[in-house]
Amino acid sequence: MAASMAQMLPVQFSSRRSLGPSSSARRCGKVANSLQCSRICGLRNVGFSSSLPSPRQDFNRMECNGYGAASRFARQVIRSDMEKESGKVLNKQGAGKSWVSPDWLTGLVQMVKGKDESGIPIADAKLEDVQDLLGGALFLPLFKWMKESGPIYRLAAGPRNFVIVSDPQMAKHVLRAYGTKYAKGLVAEVAEFLFGSGFAIAENQLWTVRRRAVVPSLHRKYLATMVDRVFCRCAERLVDTLQAADEKGVAVNMEARFSQLTLDVIGLSVFNYDFDSLTSDSPVIEAVYTALKETESRSTDILPYWQVPFLCQIVPRQQKAAKAVALIRETVEDLVAKCKKIVDEEGERLEGEEYINEADPSVLRFLLASREEVSSTQLRDDLLSMLVAGHETTGSVLTWTVYLLSKNPSAYQKMQEELDTVLGGRNPTMEDVKNLKYLTRCINESMRLYPHPPVLIRRANAPDTLPGGYKLGAGQDVMISVYNIHHSPAVWERAEEFIPERYIPFSGGPRKCVGDQFAMLEAIVALAVVLQRFHFSLVPNQTIGMTTGATIHTTSGLFMNVKARQKKPAAELASI
Repeated sequence: MAASMAQMLPVQFSSRRSLGPSSSARRCGKVANSLQCSRICGLRNVGFSSSLPSPRQDFNRMECNGYGAASRFARQVIRSDMEKESGKVLNKQGAGKSWVSPDWLTGLVQMVKGKDESGIPIADAKLEDVQDLLGGALFLPLFKWMKESGPIYRLAAGPRNFVIVSDPQMAKHVLRAYGTKYAKGLVAEVAEFLFGSGFAIAENQLWTVRRRAVVPSLHRKYLATMVDRVFCRCAERLVDTLQAADEKGVAVNMEARFSQLTLDVIGLSVFNYDFDSLTSDSPVIEAVYTALKETESRSTDILPYWQVPFLCQIVPRQQKAAKAVALIRETVEDLVAKCKKIVDEEGERLEGEEYINEADPSVLRFLLASREEVSSTQLRDDLLSMLVAGHETTGSVLTWTVYLLSKNPSAYQKMQEELDTVLGGRNPTMEDVKNLKYLTRCINESMRLYPHPPVLIRRANAPDTLPGGYKLGAGQDVMISVYNIHHSPAVWERAEEFIPERYIPFSGGPRKCVGDQFAMLEAIVALAVVLQRFHFSLVPNQTIGMTTGATIHTTSGLFMNVKARQKKPAAELASI
């Protein structure tokens, strides 16, 4: 569950068109993480005040750190940002001067890198594309450029450039070579401020060691306990909230409610702590979103100015991110300290592979009782990975699944009939889950259309040649557009349609999600409890736009009308 629970990504690759993946495509590796669905191209507004002194020494440091050619543009970038703040140079797109366009960035890359002999075409990105990238959904323009440039192309982001891969075989090549030819690279660089050395971004031996330490805590007995004591309990809280909305006749922002639900689940299951965010506002949700947005922004900033301490102290965006991370870390550290005190006082130790403390069956309790020699900082970072990744992704999965069901009445009806038949109005158990096959397929198909995250990033450790003969140099950042692969008509027949009959299991690979079972169980149980009780319909005339954080979010929420369902008589259920 952390490098991540956000690996609830159904990356299922196929080299030919079909309603579902081809047999040869099954088990293609995927390495998801919650940090890389990022905006790209275009300069960031770093928020300088014109009254601040010029940080000349820090720019010199940038040049010394390998950004020599590009750092000469830094003062111009900041000057433009100051002018944009004062409203002097905004064009009709609000993107600033024309040299902000990807055309200019592509030219800069060619100037710095020289002749490109990779055989990879360069995307024809125009100025009008910038508005889709700044504050928008990165994966949408990437999809547009795939249709124009093909399954592989180069995209500039100032001195940094990305090779965008939208081909299943190329993606498979990169993901399966993790640890040998490829590493997280940029992801680890931009997310260290949040995750520290947590296994969400850890590499090599550290990742192996920390994964082995955490995986045993997610055993079958633990999962069965969570279904009953946490998943159903938190879903019942959501039922109470929805019941109140139904009685008042008010619409509900289901994206917000699902985010609150999944935070409560992670709090209880990982820390045995009740955030109770469904009934009271939790600052942790906003802090997590702020921190993940910052990792997204860092991945494509034209210059890594956040590596300069002076700038981090004065840039408003960095100040906001630092406060968010401080809140998250303080929360986790406090929970660890309290639990450690109890474990030490009781002299608790693990008793068997499927050990559970009945009073506190949390992951934290298991890890502390294992008496592993690990620093408090490392433990904090590992648990923070679970907290951040765990609630963000599952909340998004629930949001888009309910959205798609509301748009597809026949699938919605079929799913509810399955719930009525299997459960008959009661809450699900661990044993029931395997019989909720159509609901599971609805969730999987939702993750195909709205993958989490929609983009993965890797860095080549050494020169490599991709299928098709495309050459990558050492240090090249590669974006794998999972969204493109999942929406490609070359891969999927009727790619844009919601067809739950496609089956998309979790895929493998060396960084296969340690929390895949946990995440899927959580989603199935939550939807089974809620969709048995209520019928959801979209509020008319709302625009469901998309943006990115760690996952695909709506731009303004998902507002739905909620109506309690009429329970069917037992005789009618028996006849279904």
